[in-house]
Amino acid sequence: MANDPLNLDESGEWAGLWWLPDDPENRVPGVLRYKPEEGLVLSLIGMFEDRIVTTLADGLAVVHEGSRTWDVIHGAAEQREISLLGCVPSSSKRTYGARVKSPDKQTITVTTALIGAHVDSEDEAAFSKIEVSVENFGLWAATSVFKGVFSAPGGRPDGSGTISVEPVEAQSVEVDGTEFVLAHSHTLPFFDYRRGGTVGRMRDTAYMRIVPREATSLSDAMSSARLIQDLIALATHHAAGVIWLRLKLAQAVGESASGRQLPERNVEVIYSPAVIGKHDAKATDHHRVFFTCESLPFEEVIPRWYEVHERLQSATNMILGLRYAPAQYVESNLLTAVGAAEVLHRGLGIDQSPIPRADFKSMREAMLAQVPEEHRGRIRSSLRNDPTLRDRLYALAARPDQEAMSSLVPDVDRWASRTTKGRNDLAHEGQTPDHSIEELIAVVDVTTAVVILNILNELGLPAERQREIVHNHPQLRYTARGARDWLTAPTKEP
Repeated sequence: MANDPLNLDESGEWAGLWWLPDDPENRVPGVLRYKPEEGLVLSLIGMFEDRIVTTLADGLAVVHEGSRTWDVIHGAAEQREISLLGCVPSSSKRTYGARVKSPDKQTITVTTALIGAHVDSEDEAAFSKIEVSVENFGLWAATSVFKGVFSAPGGRPDGSGTISVEPVEAQSVEVDGTEFVLAHSHTLPFFDYRRGGTVGRMRDTAYMRIVPREATSLSDAMSSARLIQDLIALATHHAAGVIWLRLKLAQAVGESASGRQLPERNVEVIYSPAVIGKHDAKATDHHRVFFTCESLPFEEVIPRWYEVHERLQSATNMILGLRYAPAQYVESNLLTAVGAAEVLHRGLGIDQSPIPRADFKSMREAMLAQVPEEHRGRIRSSLRNDPTLRDRLYALAARPDQEAMSSLVPDVDRWASRTTKGRNDLAHEGQTPDHSIEELIAVVDVTTAVVILNILNELGLPAERQREIVHNHPQLRYTARGARDWLTAPTKEP
C-alpha cells in the first residue's frame, strides 16, 4: 500500500531538487538513495560550495584545508518535502578547464532523512505523534486481529476451518503526560493466483503510538523509539531492531491558507539505528521470551518501564549491549556483566555502608590525623565506606524471587567469590590465571542473568513467572547448569 511506512530494511530512491535552507533559490538536481547496508547518500548534478574560503581585503580568496558540512539540506522529491540532517560531503568533482563543459558532481553522506517535512534541526518541535515498529513487538503484545478455528469432529481434523479478522481495541496508558498506545493495522485480503496454486494473505502489524502532551522533536522521537526498542529487547532476550519509525506533522505546521486544519501528514524517518529490523524475518520462539503483555499487562509494564529505564539506564544499556553487539572475548563480557551489576546496585539505591556513617566519619578523621599533611589528600580519597563488589553481588542475589534465584545460582557464596576474584584479577593483573575459560563463561552468564532478573523484578514480574523463566527458558537452563558445574563449592570428603 502507498501509505505503508518505509521499512528500514528496504532500499529507496528519491529524485528531486535540493537546496540549503539559507539559499533556497539555488536548487540543485540530484538523487537521494538509501540502502540498509550503506545508509543514505545524496548524489548531486551540480554542487554546494563545500570549500572553506576566506575573502581578503584585496578581493583575493584563500581556500583553507578541510571542507564544510551542513546540518540540514532541504529537498523536494516524489511530490514530498524532504529534510536531510547531518550532511557531510564525501566527494566533489569540479570541471575547471575541461575541454567540454559539463556539470559538476557532488556526493554527500546523510545521517537522517525526513520524508514528508521540512525542519531546520533535529530539535525542532514539529511533530505531534510518534509511531514505531520493532522486531517481535507483535509477539510481545500478545494480541492479533487474526483468529483461527479448525474443525476436528470426534477429535480428528477433517481439513475444514476458518480464519477470521476482528479489529483489536487499542490499549493505552498515560505516563508523565505522554500517552502510549498499543495499536494494530492490517491490510485488506489479497489473493495471489499462481500457476501452481493460490495464496490468500493479509498482514497484521502491531506497533506503538506515542502521543506527547506537546509537540516533539526528531531527537525526542528517536529517544522514544529507543525506549520501546530496549523494552522489547529485554522482554524477548534478543536484540530488537527498529523496523520503521513514522512521525505525524503537528497540525500547527500543516494548516492551510484558509485556516482549516489539514489531515495529519505522515513523515517517514530514514536512519541507522543500533540494529535495523527485518520485517519479514521469523519471530523469536515464544518459549525464549521472558514476558509478554499476558504475564505483565500493558497498562502496568509501560509506566514501570518508563521509570526503570530512566533510573537504571546505565545498567540496562550495558546488559542489553551483550544482546546487540556481543563481544568476541570472554574477558570483555566479564567486565561488562560485572560492571552492569555494580551500576545496577547503585541505581537501586541499596544503602549498604559496611560501617555506620557516624562511626566511619570519626574513624576516618582519626586515621587521617596520623597521616603527614602532604599525603593526606591522597589517603582521604581512598578511605571510602562503600560496599565491596562481593557485598553488591550478595545484595542483588537477595532481591528477586528466592526460589528462582536458588535454581539459577545454587551457591551464591561461590558465585560472588569467584566473580569478584575474576574481575579483580583481570582489572588489576591483566589476566585470570585461577579461572578456566569454562568457569569465566559461567561467571559471565550467571552475573548477566542475575542482573536481568533484578530488572524484571523491578518491573513487577510475578514470582511465579520468574521461576518459570529460570526453569523453562533454554538459555537460563544452560546458565543454571553452568552454575552447578563451575560455581558450586566442591563437597569436602568426610
